[in-house]
Amino acid sequence: MEKSRESFKTVDEYIAVFPKAVQAKLKSLRAAIKAAAPEAKERISYQMPAYWLQGNLVYFAAFKHHIGLYPTARGIAAFKRDLSRYAGGKGSVQFPIDEPLPLNLISKIVKFRVSDNTKKAKANFQKKP
Repeated sequence: MEKSRESFKTVDEYIAVFPKAVQAKLKSLRAAIKAAAPEAKERISYQMPAYWLQGNLVYFAAFKHHIGLYPTARGIAAFKRDLSRYAGGKGSVQFPIDEPLPLNLISKIVKFRVSDNTKKAKANFQKKP
């Protein structure tokens, strides 16, 4: 179920290449991200769906055995205990493809990333002469 190597221009195009069951999961993930960060801009970056608001918020991608969420290292660290049951790395988490997505947790992570980016942007703005 690896996605093709084509160039995606929209998130809809990205989602459309997957089987219907995976599409449903990706659509619910997308909806949770949009609800948690309604002002975020949706785009394709690194050939994955990405969300930007005063900086990168999160990316996601589907693979054969998991759906990856990439909320940066700070997003992972802030929810380390909640994410401990999932495989992942410093800035990523892998949700098994055959399990329901933890949408409430994903929403909390996205809201954290919005707050984190907003604080950073405000601090950077205040530093300018």
